[in-house]
Amino acid sequence: MNLAYIPSPSTGVIHLGPIPLRGYAFCIIIGVFVAVWLGNKRWIARGGKPGTVADIAVWAVPFGLIGGRLYHVITDYQLYFGEGRNWVDAFKIWEGGLGIWGAIALGAVGAWIGCRLRGIPLPAWADALAPGIALAQACGRWGNWFNQELYGRATDLPWAVEISDGPNRVAGTYHPTFLYESLWCLGVAGLVIWADRRFKLGHGRAFALYVAAYCVGRGWIEYMRVDEAHHILGLRLNVWTSIVVFVLAVVYFVLSAKLRPGREEVVEPDRGPAASDPAAKTDADKADEAKTDEVTDKDTAKAADAGADASATAEAEDSAPKPDAEAPKAAKKL
Repeated sequence: MNLAYIPSPSTGVIHLGPIPLRGYAFCIIIGVFVAVWLGNKRWIARGGKPGTVADIAVWAVPFGLIGGRLYHVITDYQLYFGEGRNWVDAFKIWEGGLGIWGAIALGAVGAWIGCRLRGIPLPAWADALAPGIALAQACGRWGNWFNQELYGRATDLPWAVEISDGPNRVAGTYHPTFLYESLWCLGVAGLVIWADRRFKLGHGRAFALYVAAYCVGRGWIEYMRVDEAHHILGLRLNVWTSIVVFVLAVVYFVLSAKLRPGREEVVEPDRGPAASDPAAKTDADKADEAKTDEVTDKDTAKAADAGADASATAEAEDSAPKPDAEAPKAAKKL
């Protein structure tokens, strides 16, 4: 009998009239805001412009959500396309089911598009956002608590999470793997921030460190989970994914350090839409241009007046009577 445990919410949704407010969605939204907020501060500290992180996130977040859902549906297709299942449930993202691997992969595609439009390097943007992504995952994992999912083996530890009886679950107390991963992600964010300050990581190495550190934790946490999953050679699919992605992140980190040591000196060129599109110029830009044109017009007018005065003087000198050079000679003869 457990004397202490973490209770689970009786429901993961609160209805505000006809509008359902879902805990899972709130956790994801809070995570996105935290990631953009911290990423913006880090981007400005690196020499970037305010708002650039949010502008690119407009591309990265939707792509990431789609990628995360696709990864979940593909790797757990039996939950949606098996016998007695309804394929429409694959679109019910509010019921849980986002794979971080797909979210990062497709989110990177969206970020790449946004970076291309702004003319900035994707690795620099990823470095600025890396710890924020870890914090976003720490927030997002609490959505699993609202949905009573992604828990581990049964346990009677004081911090066990209580799970009620329901579809695909049995009432009892289990390892709160969602909590373990949330705490691990907080540690990963701290590690990346410390290492970035200490070693001046650049060219995507801060992001690679985040990926490698996350994979280490995800590997052992995934091994504790008891939810249905595909197995390869006795290991869950996500454990193998963690191993492969960890190796790739470490290889990138090492090669990047050798080929491009140090950090980018310029992360965002001093250019924007106004540089190529006159219609997109800001009011300040237009005011500066007006002042410049006014000064130029005044200088031109002064130059024209000076030229006119010089011409008038020259004409006056030409029209004045010239002294008679023969007069002195005549006087001598007399």
